[in-house]
Parts: sequence; structure tokens; C-alpha cells
Amino acid sequence: MSNHRKPVQARSRKTYELLLSAAETLLEEVGVERISTNLIVQRANLTAPAFYRYFDDKYSVIEALAERLMQRQNTALTAWVARYRDKGYDVLVDRAEELVREMDTITRQQPGAIWIMRALRAVPRLAHVRLASHHFVTDLLTDVYATYLPGVPRERIRRRTRLAVEIAYSVDEMLKEDRNDEAEVFEDLSYIFRSLYYHPDLAVPPPARDASAETIPALS
Repeated sequence: MSNHRKPVQARSRKTYELLLSAAETLLEEVGVERISTNLIVQRANLTAPAFYRYFDDKYSVIEALAERLMQRQNTALTAWVARYRDKGYDVLVDRAEELVREMDTITRQQPGAIWIMRALRAVPRLAHVRLASHHFVTDLLTDVYATYLPGVPRERIRRRTRLAVEIAYSVDEMLKEDRNDEAEVFEDLSYIFRSLYYHPDLAVPPPARDASAETIPALS
């Protein structure tokens, strides 16, 4: 997927990791516009030739950081699928919020995550990292949901799932900018997911809910 050059030897990996660590810290401090190769080299206490051995420019470094972030998210998704894929359609839909919360935790643990996420949308040469991850997530979830929807065309399930994925990533980015009303955001997200996956086109009625349980308010 990547265009940067990855190290092989242990000594080279140490240099590579120093550069990535410096870059993620600087992203947190100065953002994607002000970060530069010179700043990264200075922060890592390395030389310019050491930088250019692995990266062409600052965007190559951001690409490497983005790939790592997306891979951590994809790993969490795979574990979530393993937990719930055999639990039934209702459980999969109801537990989708849990998955988004896991993604939120992963990105909050990544220094400079908001700048990485913004760069993936704003810089054309980095879009392939975001799209590859989104398609991986969409295809895996489509495979899982399709087993419970044998009479529904796969392309319809995939379209709904891709919408859910894009909404989830947008919510993750939004929460990095503003955590006000976080509980309400996740409540609304659950409403959206249930609307997508219990839509009449999918021919699956929503499960009956306990009247005494708290329900998601209807949109006015």
C-alpha cells in the first residue's frame, strides 16, 4: 500500500521509529501545515540523509503513521467480528456502537491523530490509505451481515455498510475536535445504525424492545 521505504535491519528500524515518533509528536504540537522534514530531523536528532533513506517528504511520514493507525483499527474490527459474528443479526447491529467506541479509543491514544485523519481527507496522495481501510472494513462487515440476509442483494448490503463506515469515521473525527455531548452523539449514532440495518429494503424488522427500557428518541 505504502510509497515509503520500510527498514529491514534492526539498526535501520530504530532510526525509522525515531523519525515516526518525532513526526507524531510534532503533528500534535504544530499540525500538518507547519510540520516539515527539517523539524522532524531535528526532533529525532538525526540527519537529513537518514530521513530521505526512508521518506521522500513529510507526507510520506504521515502516510506511514496513517497506515499504522488504520491497521490498529482494522485489527480491532477483526476482533469485534470474531466476538459477535455468530451471535445473531440483532447483536451485530446493537453492538456497532461498541466498535465505534473502540475506534475512538484507538485514535485518542495516537498522538496527532486528528491531523492524520484530516490529511487523509485533504491530501490526494494519501487518500488511498483511507480508502483501502474503509473498503476492508466495509467488505468484512458486508460478509458478516450477508449471512443473515440471504434474500438481499449483496450490493445493497454493501452500500448500507459503506454508509455506516463513513458515518462512523466522521463521528470519530468529530469527537477528536469536540467531545461535548459525547453520550448524545453515540445515542444518535445508534439511531442511525438501526435505521440503516432495519430498513424495509433489508426486510429485517427491528427487535422488540422492553417497554421499560430507555429508548432512542425519535427525530423531530
